[in-house]
Amino acid sequence: MIVKRLFNLFLLVGAAAFSQELMTLQNSKTYPATPTWDFICENYALTGSAKIQIAKSEKGGLLKITVETSNNTFIIAGTAYLFLMNNETITCTDKGIREISGTQISSYYTLAAVEMNRLKHTEIQSIHFNIKGKTTGFSSQIGNFTAVNKIKYFATAYDASKKSYDTAQQIKALYP
Repeated sequence: MIVKRLFNLFLLVGAAAFSQELMTLQNSKTYPATPTWDFICENYALTGSAKIQIAKSEKGGLLKITVETSNNTFIIAGTAYLFLMNNETITCTDKGIREISGTQISSYYTLAAVEMNRLKHTEIQSIHFNIKGKTTGFSSQIGNFTAVNKIKYFATAYDASKKSYDTAQQIKALYP
């Protein structure tokens, strides 16, 4: 029984290590990327989540933040902050790289090689970002939001499953 569980764990870890996601920018350039994490964003009433992905680039990396919106003229803009588990903060300045796909808006932030190195060793705790635009009576929210690295919104004390994404391990896997 133990051997079978170890074998299944080995297959699961091996498959995760060899599967590679890609991030494609507007100019059709692709980068090796982490899987998309669905961070909990409880103060964003429309969906309650933000999709986060990190890619490895030639000069460091890219952070992609995507949210669902009711108005595709809204943008994710301004400075974004990555708060790490070791109480460090990475500040990402807005470079104006945005994308709209249906009802989803995305913004890309560049990360320096030094920042990617920090992300390889420390889990992301949360990401703070801004949605800007002109609201109407029936549009989704604008303002400041924090997406927290949680897999599920609710958990019990008896739940032994992992509560957050292994961001550091998945970022480290981008570097063979």
